Amino acid sequence: MATLYTVLLTLHNLTRWLVLLAGVWALLRAFRGVGGAQAFTPTDQRAVTLFMSSLHLQVVLGLLLFGFLGSQGARAFAEGRPSFQWEHVGLGLVAAVLATLGNRFTKRAGGNQAKFRAASLWTVLSLLAVLLAIPWWRPLLRLFS
Repeated sequence: MATLYTVLLTLHNLTRWLVLLAGVWALLRAFRGVGGAQAFTPTDQRAVTLFMSSLHLQVVLGLLLFGFLGSQGARAFAEGRPSFQWEHVGLGLVAAVLATLGNRFTKRAGGNQAKFRAASLWTVLSLLAVLLAIPWWRPLLRLFS
């Protein structure tokens, strides 16, 4: 069972970097068009969708990891303050909801500027929740250890 924990923790850790990179890419694409007369391209929408999708994957892996730890009677983040495990789960879910709303509102916005503004706002909010949820005191890259 320790192997399953190690694999889930490693995947969750690696996916964190995918989420952060996709979020920065979506933000750069969104900020590029705010205030300008550029068209909102399929690449811009792809960036927002990739961010949302990677965040959903991260949440699923995190919930599997959390469920596995709970079934073993262990506490996540034993070295942190007791409330952080619930903050981590809650902020992860909030970030996923915000990214989903951003994807939806970006697709439904009327014009190019509205799409860029929606993508910017919701990506910033979601990325902020992600940054608050990350346990920065832990190793930044954890590979099967």
